[in-house]
Amino acid sequence: MEIASALYRLPLEGFVAARTVAAKAAAADGGRDLAEAVRALPKPSAAAWAVNMLAVYRPDSLRELAELGAAMRSAQEDLDAGALRTLSQERRQLLSRVMGILREVAEQRGRKLSAAVAAEVEATLRAATVDEGAEGAVRSGRLLRVLSADGVDRVDLRDAMAVPGGPALPAEPPSDAGPSEDAAPPDRIPTAASIEKPRLKAVGTKRPAPTPSAVERAAARLAEAEEAARSAAEEARARTAEFEEAAQAMTRLGEEARSLRERLKKVDEEFDLARKQKAAAAARMQLAVRAAEKEQRAEVLVRERMLRLRNTPD
Repeated sequence: MEIASALYRLPLEGFVAARTVAAKAAAADGGRDLAEAVRALPKPSAAAWAVNMLAVYRPDSLRELAELGAAMRSAQEDLDAGALRTLSQERRQLLSRVMGILREVAEQRGRKLSAAVAAEVEATLRAATVDEGAEGAVRSGRLLRVLSADGVDRVDLRDAMAVPGGPALPAEPPSDAGPSEDAAPPDRIPTAASIEKPRLKAVGTKRPAPTPSAVERAAARLAEAEEAARSAAEEARARTAEFEEAAQAMTRLGEEARSLRERLKKVDEEFDLARKQKAAAAARMQLAVRAAEKEQRAEVLVRERMLRLRNTPD
């Protein structure tokens, strides 16, 4: 566990090299099984790495999401549609704030999230508010892939976490956003058997499930679906505005490019005309120079004849 926790704290680009070094060190110390277990640790996806950085350096943000998720699950069990609508709005606002924090944490560690990766991260954080198992995976700091939730079935956690069954990071956040030794304390060394376990243990305790009617269950799910639809519509409007802005910029640049091409064509034509005019002027200049030289030679001959005539006696 200590080796895995240390590896999953590293910059994504350095994971493979660090894993190789750790495996060789374990083998050199005689831990053949441990070395094999370390070599088997998967590299996380870019989105999972970003979530791990949040779990390590800003666990307070994930704690807020966990508390909100617990409240949402309680409202779901109580079939409280009004509370679900309110909590869904709060989740949307909290996710927006946490995503801002996560982007900052990732950039501080040398990686700027693309729009696609950011969308995967947000889907994973949303899943953590729906399912306790997903919450545990997200807060562990050892997430391997993206999680998704449909609000009905449990989140699929197969192969979602390195060393499944191990403890999550402490719920209490560190005093600052920097790395802390308390953020992920050493526990047990991973073994091959522990790495191969397919699922996480659920975090927390389950309350007895009520037995609501199908209509009541549908009403509660409808309330959450309505808020999710509103959130998706707002996101679509924002992306549409972004697209329109980009399209306008492309149109403007296209017009500038056409104007520059037309100007370049005109300059090329003017240059070609000037080149021809230069060639014609050069030819006329050569003719004029030859004519001037001819006249100069004729002048010299006339002067010589005049001198001879003056020097000849009458």
